Parts: sequence; C-alpha cells; structure tokens
Amino acid sequence: MSIIVRPALPSEYDAAGHLVAEAFITDGHIPRDADYAKLLRDPRDRAEKAELLVAVEEDTGVVLGSVTFAPPGSPYADLAEGREGEFRMLAVAPEPSARGRGVGELMVRAVIARAVELELPRIVMSSQQGMAHAHRIYERLGFVRTPERDWSPFPGLDLFTYALELSGSSA
Repeated sequence: MSIIVRPALPSEYDAAGHLVAEAFITDGHIPRDADYAKLLRDPRDRAEKAELLVAVEEDTGVVLGSVTFAPPGSPYADLAEGREGEFRMLAVAPEPSARGRGVGELMVRAVIARAVELELPRIVMSSQQGMAHAHRIYERLGFVRTPERDWSPFPGLDLFTYALELSGSSA
C-alpha cells in the first residue's frame, strides 16, 4: 500500500496524538504518566502553532506516523534560531504493521521538502540518545551531529542535536 505524508486533518488529531504518545511510551522513551505524554496526546496546539504532519496509508486512511514541523517563529521550536526550521515529536505507530515500512524516513523527507519550500537554510532537531534507529535515518539523509548544541530540557534527559544544511541542497 502507498504511504503519503501530508498535513493532518482535524479528524486525525486524536489518532496522531495517541500514536505519538504510545510510540514514545512503548519504546521506553517516556513513562506513561509523564507530563510530556499528556502533551504528546493532544496535538491540537501543535497543529495551530506549528505544522502537524501525518503519514497515512493512501488506500485505507490509517495514520501510521506523525511529526511536528516548527517553522521559524513557532513556539514549538526548542532549538532553532533565526531562519532555521525544526522538527519534533516524530513517531511511527508502535504496531508491527506500521514499523519497517520506511514511514519515519518518509516523514523526515517531507519535513526537508517543506523547509526547502520555505527557503530555509537549515533544519535542526533534538533526539534522545537511545534513539539509535532514528539517528541512522537522520545521518543517511545528510543530517550531522551538532554536539555544541546538545541540551537537557530537565535534569536526567540529555538530548543529541542534528542539523541539515539546505543551501544548495537537492533534498
């Protein structure tokens, strides 16, 4: 089945929020009762103040993944400066039928395309150190580690950062 990445429809917000929270919880990145899990479950604010994208099976409309793209000026940009774009909260549904189909890579490519469309010079993002599979995707797509920008949103959670230069990019 064909998978497309596009802006989320309001009717997909609940599915997208549930999917992101459950993926982060199932993969051991956050506890079920964490405040961040509550934030992940409700993407309405992200859809309003950033760009909420979903990966869906074209034939069935099933939401397989979601990512938030924060263009310059979005309050959802934790790391971005100036004209940088940022993406956050990328997740693929934890069900085996969603994993291993290239959904994560398709969403990152969609974010890159959006940043190119906006003529942004760079995309940045933060990732938990244990997200090795995601790191391989980012690096394969040309993102490079930016350890000088690594940060901790709170004690005990140290985040790696990556950037992709878009000037002259063919992404």
